[in-house]
Amino acid sequence: MRIALIVAFAQFMQNLDATIIVTALPDMAHSFGTSASRMSAGITAYVLTAAVCIPASGWLADRVGARNLFCAAIGLFTVSSIACGAATTFPLFIAARIVQGGSSAMMAPVGRLLVLRHTEQRDLMRMLSTLVWPGLLAPVLGPPLGGFITSASSWRWIFYVNLPLGILAMALVLVFIPGHRVEQRTSFDASGFTLMALAIIALSYSFDVVGAHEIDVPLAIGLLVTAAVAGVLAFRHLQTTAAPLLRLQALRARTFFVATVSGGSISSAAISATPFLLPLMLQVGFGLSPVESGLMLLIYMAANLAMKAFTNPILRRFGIRRVLVANGAISSAAIACCALVSPTLPLPASGLLLVLAGASRSMQFSSITFVTFADIPSQERSSANAVFALMQQMCTGIGVAVAALLLNFSRLFRHAPSLTPPDFQFALVATGVLGALAVFAYAGLPQDAGAEITGHKKPAESG
Repeated sequence: MRIALIVAFAQFMQNLDATIIVTALPDMAHSFGTSASRMSAGITAYVLTAAVCIPASGWLADRVGARNLFCAAIGLFTVSSIACGAATTFPLFIAARIVQGGSSAMMAPVGRLLVLRHTEQRDLMRMLSTLVWPGLLAPVLGPPLGGFITSASSWRWIFYVNLPLGILAMALVLVFIPGHRVEQRTSFDASGFTLMALAIIALSYSFDVVGAHEIDVPLAIGLLVTAAVAGVLAFRHLQTTAAPLLRLQALRARTFFVATVSGGSISSAAISATPFLLPLMLQVGFGLSPVESGLMLLIYMAANLAMKAFTNPILRRFGIRRVLVANGAISSAAIACCALVSPTLPLPASGLLLVLAGASRSMQFSSITFVTFADIPSQERSSANAVFALMQQMCTGIGVAVAALLLNFSRLFRHAPSLTPPDFQFALVATGVLGALAVFAYAGLPQDAGAEITGHKKPAESG
């Protein structure tokens, strides 16, 4: 339990950093002399760099030891956080966020690896459950804390707070987590890593170019073509090489494919776009302060956290497939309805919409996670976890990038010089419509998908 708590503490610091920034984006944009929508690059650079580096985390852990890599990643994350806070220009900030994203990629998966290596089978569920709470608690605390720090002092302090947390986390790791190395080592799949990195970076940058104030169409098309070609070559390489950086056998399982590619990727992107759009709409669109925006977003995130108490009973009663279909439709509609949130709408009505959006978001994420490993044999769960983590990171970054693209498209369509509430309302409605497309993929799942995990009785047994 001690190791799981230490890993959870480090992940709390990582997750807090990912959410505390959202209410500070307008102030940061003003400091760097850029637009608020352009600041989405600070989020996409972080999450997509993490996506690039995740496949290499397992190989590096075997080379230098999981404990050593985990501790070094925390140290680099802390130093890059200070660099983010001290950045004087937008390019320097993005460079620091890239380093921060790369180090975070070595924290979450390697932290889980440490827990797996030091936990007996009978305690595995309890230990892994400990790692879930940082991802739930940090989003609740992040937005209002970011708004308070930005209003009371400066947005730079939202990064400086990582210094004491990072030092404490490194000390706990070195004192309480034993070192371990894997004797059998494989060569690094440089070709696979390069092709995947090229595809991810080109795809990320293409969305950033399209979402810019002035769109460079030839560059955007070139980047998309590069991403497509590199992606196809990476897929073929991973399927044919003897020791690939990522093993893709898990994609043959229908439930895993739906949860990570056809349905889960769409849901994750749509749900990830919402916490980016909401605070910007409240601050840039309606002129609320960072604290007021953060408190509004607190309702959304608190509902996300509170829903966890009801998730397992609901899944046990109705089954994962039915919940994914019904809640997928509800969460998509809730995202679109967030366009109605405004200072002129009565607070109880706004709160109800935010509660619905946050609760349905929580349910969908949990359901997707459960069904992901429903049909994966134990010997393939390690590689499946890496693929799932990679897709989650990519979809988070793409969701934010698509949100920025929709904002810019709306602004250009109106021939407006700056963003106004209708732009955010259009982006939220469009995001909800896109998220609804995932329901068709979930509808194709077997009726008893994930029944062994949730305890839901199969249809033939329910009568």
